[in-house]
Parts: sequence; structure tokens; C-alpha cells
Amino acid sequence: MTHSWYLGRGIVIVIVIVILLRCLVEPTGVEAQALRFQPQGARAAGQGNAFAAQADDASAIHYNPAGLAQVEGIQTVFGSAAVGGSVEYQSRTGVDSRGDFNGSVNWPPPSHFYLSADLSSVRLPILSSVTVGIGLTSPFGSNVSYPVDGPFNTAVTSAALPLIDIKPTVAYRVTKNLSVGVGVDIYTFASFLGEGHVEQKLVSSGALGIPAGSSMELNGTGTGAGVKASLLYTPVRNGDGRPIVSLGFVYRSQAVVPLKGSLVVNGAKIADASTDLVLPQIFTGAVAVWPVRTSNREWKVELDIEYVGWSSNKNLDVYLSNGATFPQPQDWKDVPVIALGTEYRWLNPAWLPHWEIAVRSGYTYTDDPVPDRTFNPATISLPAHTLSLGTGFLCKGTGRLLGIIPCSGQSPLWPKGIGLDLAYQEWFYESRTVVDNLNPTVNGTYHASVHLGTFSFLTLF
Repeated sequence: MTHSWYLGRGIVIVIVIVILLRCLVEPTGVEAQALRFQPQGARAAGQGNAFAAQADDASAIHYNPAGLAQVEGIQTVFGSAAVGGSVEYQSRTGVDSRGDFNGSVNWPPPSHFYLSADLSSVRLPILSSVTVGIGLTSPFGSNVSYPVDGPFNTAVTSAALPLIDIKPTVAYRVTKNLSVGVGVDIYTFASFLGEGHVEQKLVSSGALGIPAGSSMELNGTGTGAGVKASLLYTPVRNGDGRPIVSLGFVYRSQAVVPLKGSLVVNGAKIADASTDLVLPQIFTGAVAVWPVRTSNREWKVELDIEYVGWSSNKNLDVYLSNGATFPQPQDWKDVPVIALGTEYRWLNPAWLPHWEIAVRSGYTYTDDPVPDRTFNPATISLPAHTLSLGTGFLCKGTGRLLGIIPCSGQSPLWPKGIGLDLAYQEWFYESRTVVDNLNPTVNGTYHASVHLGTFSFLTLF
């Protein structure tokens, strides 16, 4: 390889990093499971988020870091999601209310960014089996609003959690069939994303000496971190060396984000405020099987099972500098998430040479971790059944995108392949009737509907 080739690759990496840092992810607008937003890439989203045992593109940084060991060269994946939906509420006395996720379609949209690079070309034996990557996502967040004069305005009128996750990651190929990965999740806020802090607005009920009917705002910002470790084991391969059976295991640790901000009443700061946002540990086990895997066709089926440790979220009490405490008990419970997905791919078909075409579908069940007693519409959480559909297009070789743009070039600044993945999800929430809540105005029946369309743009270098 020439020095100019390495220089070209380095320029590509610098350009992509600059783009990522300028285009950090935006706050998510809905809660598939309490604060958790599961779709973090269109390829996985099209399969119902069942991707931890496949994990063969740069989005493995999120789904299974060990999968990065399969990703050759330099790869980028970035995209966004258009999210819409609403929350309907009816009290026992027939009072209705409606909320949404910052509008009929959330803006700005939740987004994802991944960059990976294998280090085999560095020609150092110690790095020949190493792949590094970085990602930026928003896996936990909320952005909801309700009428200021609504029936439960003493609980919430609006809430936003524009939390971002910066994900430096390293994968190592131990053997041909076993890879391991480790990474850090750095949770923080950015001043140019929404208000740049967590925020909850409500109307005073008269507690803490604040006059009833006053507008209240609690806000805060901070940074916390967690770690993740994973492995990918492929016990069965075909004659070409491609996986037929793969097993994925991922552990994400609990993370605590200390928040410091203020209590604002009727637009004036009353006191400093602080609390701890506790994000759960998550265990994931996954198996993927390819009943068909030839040189021209592939069919994969995958099952992922997660155990989400929401029981660590015991309270979100806010401590004020004047000595008072704004109590917000949580007492959430641990819950499972089950995802089943499939992908069928045509590789370089005669009817579209130099392309790979994929169709995908999936189903996800997410349980509800929030008890009636501490339920708050600020983090609406209902059991959900998600149906997913997706498709993907990858252009290589002499193929041309839109019949004009070459999909591969000799220059190191031009990719070797260009891909586009699209997915649509419909989240069917079960209705929920809340009783015996600590705030009686919250009692009632909730219905929610959410639909999501997402895309990811992929480049191979």
C-alpha cells in the first residue's frame, strides 16, 4: 500500500468524525419501554431490533460490540427516525385529555451515528485482530407534552430528556469463531440539543410552600458513564466460512447520571436542585440461524431476549438547596424484552447486478416496568407489541446509485460501497388503567399509539 492510500483513509476518518461531532443525536420522542428507545439503526429496526447475534455492520457498536470484529475496512452508518403518535387519557369521571411527543411528528428527530475501522492494515501483529469504533445515539430519552390546564397538570405538563450516549468501542477477534468486545457508554447533554438539560414542567399543588396554581420547572444536567462487554460465538459456518449459527451475549452495566440544576417557579429561580438519574443494567442473549446461505441468497432468523434491570430506579427525589425535598418515588421492576426478526437477502441478482437487496420483518414485546402507585405520564410506559418491516439496498462494484452516482471508486476518498436501509415500526400499546396512584389526578385509563419510520445510510471504505 502507498503512503497516499493510508493518508486518504486518514482523511476519510477525520472528515467523518467532524461530521459526527457536528451532527450529534437529538432527543428521542417516545418511550418504547419507560425511558428506553430501542431502535438504533434501520437494519436492526426492520428486524424488530433482533440483531445482537448478527451484528455485522458498524451499528454493532450498539447492538453487540464483539460483532465489530466482522466488519472490514472503514464503515459508517448514520440515520434518523421520524416518530409520531399520541397518548389518550380518560379519568373515571369521563374527563379526557390528549398528549403528544412534541408535535404530530417529533422534531428534531432521534438519530444515530456509527464509525468503525479495522486495524489490520496498520501491519502491527498486535493490532491485526482489532477493530475500533465510536457511536453516538440516544438510547434513553423522553419528549412529551400535555395541556397546561389538563387533569393531571400537578404531575406533569411537559417533560424532556435529551440524553445522548457517546460510545467508544473496541472488538478483538480471539479465534475465527470467537470475538469479544468492550466499550464505554458516556451519557451526557449538549447545549445545542433542545434545552440542553433534563426538564419537567408541572403546576404546583401547593406543596413545599409554593402557591397552588404556580407554574413549576425542575431541570438539571450532568454526565455519567457505564461499561459494556460482549462476545460473539459462531460454532457453525458454511463452506465459504460464513456464519450459519451465531450466538451473542451482551452485558451493559448500570449507570448513574448525577443531575444538577434548579427549581424555577413562575419563571424565577427559587433554589438549586439535584438528583440522580439511574439507568438500568441490561443482559442480552441472542441466537441467529441462517437456514439458507449461499453465494447468491441468504435467509436469517434471530431471537433476542433481554433482561432489563429497572429495579435500580427506586426514586428520582429532587433535593433543593433550601433543604426541602421534592419526592418522586419510582420503585420500578425488572422486565424482559423479547425480539424475533428475520432478513432475506439477494446477493448480486441477475435482475440487479452489483447490488444486494434485503427484505426484513420482526416482532418485539416490551413489558411495563412502572407500577400504578408511581406511574407518571411524564414517562408513559405501557406493555407494547411492535411489528416491524424493512428493506435494504447495498450497491458495490460497477453499480451506480440512481443510475448516476458510482458506488465504488479507485480513490481512497470514495467508498467501495453505498447502502440505504429503511424500516417502519408500529407500536401497539396495551391499554392501561392506573389506580391508587400517589397523585390521584393521574388515576385513569391510558391509550397510546406510536409509529416510526427510520433510515440508515451506510458507506464502506
